[in-house]
Amino acid sequence: MTTRRKFLTTAAASVPATLAAPAVLAQAPIKWRMQTYAGPALAVEVVDTCIRQFNEIAQGQMEIELYHADQLVPTGELFRALQKGTIDAVQSDDDSMASPTEVTVFGGYFPLGLRYSLDVPALFNHWGLDEIWKEEYAKVGVRHISAGSWDPCNFATKTPIKSLEDLKGLRVFTFPTAGRFLSRFGVVPVTLPWEDVEVALQTGELDGIAWSGITEDYTSGWANVTNYFLTNNISGAWIGHFFANLDRWNEVPDHLKTLMEVCFNSSHYHRQHWYWNGEASLRVNETKLESTTIPDSEWQTVEDEAHKFWDEIAAESELKAKIVGIFKAYNETMVKAGKPYRYS
Repeated sequence: MTTRRKFLTTAAASVPATLAAPAVLAQAPIKWRMQTYAGPALAVEVVDTCIRQFNEIAQGQMEIELYHADQLVPTGELFRALQKGTIDAVQSDDDSMASPTEVTVFGGYFPLGLRYSLDVPALFNHWGLDEIWKEEYAKVGVRHISAGSWDPCNFATKTPIKSLEDLKGLRVFTFPTAGRFLSRFGVVPVTLPWEDVEVALQTGELDGIAWSGITEDYTSGWANVTNYFLTNNISGAWIGHFFANLDRWNEVPDHLKTLMEVCFNSSHYHRQHWYWNGEASLRVNETKLESTTIPDSEWQTVEDEAHKFWDEIAAESELKAKIVGIFKAYNETMVKAGKPYRYS
C-alpha cells in the first residue's frame, strides 16, 4: 500500500505539468512593431521579404508588424520612439533617425569613406565596428542587431552637373552628415519627409536629391521628376542597420533572436546583389536620366576635402577618432591591395 500511495502521489503531481503544456503553446505570440526608413515601393526590396519570412518561420510564436517611412512616427523621431518603446524595432541609418550616440555621424553616408558595398560588412565583421556599435547603443537602451550596405550616394537633379561650380545653390534632399559635407561646395541641404520628396521636385522646392544611387531613383519614382544623374558619388554605400528596443530584445527567447538575425542577414545579402546589379543595368539600359560626370582631376578636390572632414570629426571625441582611424587603416589596406579592391 505504501508503494502504491507513493506511485499515485507521483502520478497525480505529474498531471498538472502535462495538462499545462498545451496552454503554453496556445499563448498569444510576441508582437512587435517595426518601422523602416523606406517607402512602400522601396520596402519591397529592402525589408518586406525578410519580415514575411521571419513571421512564417516563427510559426505563431512571434509576429513583426512592418510600417513604412513616417507611418507611425517621422523618420527624425525614430530613435526616440524606439528608445521609449513606442515602437519595438527600426530599420534605418543612425544619421537620419538622429541617434544620440558617438557613432551617429558615421551612419548613412560617411563622405568618401566607402568605395563598394562589400566595404560595409567587411568593416563591421572584421574591423571591429559591430562591437563598437553594440556597445554605444546599449548605453542608450537600444540593441544594435546588425549592419548592412545599401546603394551609393549620387546626385539626381533637374539641371546637369558637370563641374563643382554647378553644385552651388542647389537645394538638395540629403542626409544630415552628407549635407554638412556638401555645404562646403555650395549645396543647400533640405530636410523633408521621404514621401514629400517627389512633389517637392515637381514644384521646384527641391533642385535634386543626394539620397541614393540610381536604383532607388527609379524604384522610388524620382527618375520621373529629375533629368540627370551624376556618376561621381560621395560614398560607395549607405550604412544602415536593424535596431531593437533593448528591453523588448531581452524579453525574446534566444531561438527567436537567432531567427531574427538570420532573416535580417538574408535581407542584407539580397540588397548586395539587387543594388549591385541595378546600379549598372539602369545606367546602361534606362533612358529617363542622362548621366553626367565631373572630371577626376576636379573631383579630387572633393576627395581631399573629405579627408579634412574626417579629421574634423576625429577631433570631436576619442571614440570618433578611433573610428576614423579604422576607416583610414581600412582604406589604406584596400589601396595597397590594388585591383579589384581599389582602382585608384
